[in-house]
Amino acid sequence: MTPIPELVQRAEVLIEALPYIRAFQGKTLVIKYGGAAMEQADLKEQFAKDVLLLRLVGIRPVIVHGGGPQIGDLLKRLSIESHFIDGMRVTDAQTMDVVEMVLGGQVNKDIVNLINRHGGSAIGLTGKDAELIRAKKLTVTRQTPEMTQPEIIDIGQVGEVVGINTDLLNLLVKGDFIPVIAPIGVGANGESYNINADLVAGKVAEALKAEKLMLLTNIAGLMDKSGTVLTGLTTQQVDDLIADGTIYGGMLPKIRCALEAVQGGVGSSLIIDGRVPNAILLEIFTDTGVGTLISNRKRH
Repeated sequence: MTPIPELVQRAEVLIEALPYIRAFQGKTLVIKYGGAAMEQADLKEQFAKDVLLLRLVGIRPVIVHGGGPQIGDLLKRLSIESHFIDGMRVTDAQTMDVVEMVLGGQVNKDIVNLINRHGGSAIGLTGKDAELIRAKKLTVTRQTPEMTQPEIIDIGQVGEVVGINTDLLNLLVKGDFIPVIAPIGVGANGESYNINADLVAGKVAEALKAEKLMLLTNIAGLMDKSGTVLTGLTTQQVDDLIADGTIYGGMLPKIRCALEAVQGGVGSSLIIDGRVPNAILLEIFTDTGVGTLISNRKRH
């Protein structure tokens, strides 16, 4: 028999969550799923349960997933060499075939199957389904002081988002389905584009005017120069942290994505540690949260 104090503690947890459940009922939450949360078996199971719980209490989750390590593994097995420029995978036609196979097939369907196995109603999509993610070729330029004009670098079928088919997504979420989106875009002539999953998640959140954008990472959140996790940041504070060099390197694109989403109408953006069990629930349903929140409002 469970001891009474433990039962009381469980009840207190539920009571603490109640105001947040009420506040977020009927609201859309876009989650970028990747990193350790998508690779470790126990965290994968927990993620599926967390997403299902969100749906059962009336929140509308939309998932955008990555898959870089899985793509890299298959390319290696096929003896196809990978090249990166500014952190982006150079994607020729052969590599794009692998990207579509891994993201739209293996990874997407694994996530869908996991959620459905726990009782959810997930539907897997790529950006090519009903032109969900309209895209164009990403132009990458580089300039050094000795250059008279920027050099244009061709990184192949890497794209940027032009538009999102919100009609399709709204139809699904209002029908109690959980969309699971692979970040593959479609061009004006039907060509495929490999797009960064953080960027897709941000654009999906903007298009849906989501209440929250959550980016799962393998770090505790945005840290200051002394290693303390920062949270409750306004968009102006984030701009200041970029300007003074606190935010730099690989964290810059993720932070810019989160910042642009808030500036584009999303209620708040969060960068949370996907290595923490139940990280999504802790961030949404507790007073403190477990990551970095960017908003023009107070936490939650």
